[in-house]
Amino acid sequence: MPAPDKNDILNSLRKVNDPDLHKDIVTLNMVKSVKIEDKSVYVEVELTTPACPLKDLIKQNCVKAIKDDFPSLERIDVVMGARVSSVNTSVKEALLPNVKNTIAVASGKGGVGKSTIAVNLAVALAKDGAKVGLIDADIYGPSIPLMLGIKGKPTIYQSAATQKMIPLENFGIKMMSIGFLVDDSAPVIWRGPMASSAVKQFMSDVEWDDIDYLIFDLPPGTGDIQLTLVQTIPLTGAVIVTTPQQVAVADARKGMKMFQRLNVPVFGVIENMSYFVAPDTGKRYDIFGSNGGKDLADEMNASFLGGIPIDPRIAVGGDKGTPIIYDMPDSENANAIMGIARNLAAQVSIRNLDPESQKIEISLDDNE
Repeated sequence: MPAPDKNDILNSLRKVNDPDLHKDIVTLNMVKSVKIEDKSVYVEVELTTPACPLKDLIKQNCVKAIKDDFPSLERIDVVMGARVSSVNTSVKEALLPNVKNTIAVASGKGGVGKSTIAVNLAVALAKDGAKVGLIDADIYGPSIPLMLGIKGKPTIYQSAATQKMIPLENFGIKMMSIGFLVDDSAPVIWRGPMASSAVKQFMSDVEWDDIDYLIFDLPPGTGDIQLTLVQTIPLTGAVIVTTPQQVAVADARKGMKMFQRLNVPVFGVIENMSYFVAPDTGKRYDIFGSNGGKDLADEMNASFLGGIPIDPRIAVGGDKGTPIIYDMPDSENANAIMGIARNLAAQVSIRNLDPESQKIEISLDDNE
């Protein structure tokens, strides 16, 4: 059999589909280079996110497709890289030109662990190699500084044309919170417009440079800050956090409907405190009921991104400023969060592939 050329290898790779995007990797322009030397082939594949949950499977399929067509090859090397896809709109480019994707983490009610989920999702994406930013948009109850163990105030970058705050960093993520700007014990006693203005400033007056995913930890409910965020910038999408019990699911449903009304895609539902496993017996207890998050996702035609069991160590990690995804990477909870973060990254890539997603505009005016 004659040695293959570049077109032969590309034809083999057309048999390899991205299972999330449902197209072959050649059509998706993921094959960035093909080199052939004697009986060796070197292929570079560029995925749409470093947090791709199926990266290893795609690599295996690439090797198999080439080997099946050209069994005489002695060496097949497939290198997997990533370049995060994005949705570009004139509004986003003007306000956050160096941010590829904006993701809101929301809940219908307080007490469901939304901030804990937002922090650990951000750290998980960063561990997979993504460049991540986190905005603590819960102006009245900022918890990000404590959960990520950061104290101090942001520095100011000033040039002839602009003056911006530099976000603080820890665990590989950049972050901004009102908690960095006020005294720890001082309550934020502001009316809605002032709180909304602060969220706007966290976007426009902070130097967000080269960010793949900018995550917003929203306050619970469907109030001023949520509306301000959606009216200020077209979000790539939102994630809803709930617990299994119906009182939480009912409020989460309202949050999902708010985003749908505002033409914001909902990437999916995360169920926190899904169950508890007794450490002495290994027996599982559904303390808050079961399947509330999955049933809500099915009802609203959204993805169920995953469930996270109850573990007191999550709360301990939040109090001492070390997220469980970093402190206990081999724990069941950390593995669950990593899986959820990768599922979320896949949903972002799917959304960005849809040409219609580029046309989404905000439909709610200031008086509505």
